[in-house]
Amino acid sequence: MDDYMPPRYQMLGRIGEGVHGVVVKARDLSNDDKIVAIKKLTLRTKHGWIAPCAIREIKVLQNSQCENILSLLDMYPDLSGMSLVFEYMPHTLYSRMKDEEHPLSRGETRRFMAMLLNGLQYLHGLRIMHRDIKPANLLIDSKDVLKIADFGLARLFNDQDPTKVYSPQVATRWYRAPEILWGCQTYGPSIDLWAAGCVFAEMLRGVPLFSGATDIEQLALVVRTLGTPNLKDWPEVRSLPDYNKIRFPNAKGERWEDIFPSCTTKCEIGLVDGLVRYNPSRRFTAEELLKMRRKYSKI
Repeated sequence: MDDYMPPRYQMLGRIGEGVHGVVVKARDLSNDDKIVAIKKLTLRTKHGWIAPCAIREIKVLQNSQCENILSLLDMYPDLSGMSLVFEYMPHTLYSRMKDEEHPLSRGETRRFMAMLLNGLQYLHGLRIMHRDIKPANLLIDSKDVLKIADFGLARLFNDQDPTKVYSPQVATRWYRAPEILWGCQTYGPSIDLWAAGCVFAEMLRGVPLFSGATDIEQLALVVRTLGTPNLKDWPEVRSLPDYNKIRFPNAKGERWEDIFPSCTTKCEIGLVDGLVRYNPSRRFTAEELLKMRRKYSKI
């Protein structure tokens, strides 16, 4: 991909390269030499079609104004597509969790979760599903403010139309809600809350809650941990496209207290339990949890 950028920006080096584009570090010469990150998006697929993920990301960012959503500062066309200019974020939640010299404190874990919930409440209030919440997509600035990024899979949802169909090929496997793993195409924003619960559990434990190598293994880990779905609690599971195609041994499930370190509080475990549950309609919403933050150790 070409490295064209307006004279306003001075390239400092490449930060990384993802599925949807290259990210470089640059200096904004017209703004007190502020350090920024520039994501170069290809607007067309290899077949010449307009890439929907790029258009979705641009639309979401243009309409988002929240302290816990990555800020879009500028954008400009280049020879291969569009470049998006963001505030520079030195860390991801993933890199912070992997920093053995400076492990996350319990206070940082609670604050980061509160920021994630605040960002999700904002997005869901705009009727936007992120659909790929995971530690690598949660950026952290120099002041330890967490911001949700990477909206290439984001979609608008209509909570008045439960029959609207979406692709089940979304979210990174370890954070993918069980209804999607069973092939559901009529899901809603609760998939983001399942993922948020998995992220919180990972911060508390230091390792992912469910780390399957395949979709079937991922489901097997979920069933072993939560137990076989109770049809009384989640009758809709029987109608999911792949539910009857995949059979697992009956499982009673594990106690959350046996999964988390002994220092984990009941409120923290309660938060995970309120998000990592089978029935999407029974998962807490971000708004509900933020209202209950005093109960959950001021999360």
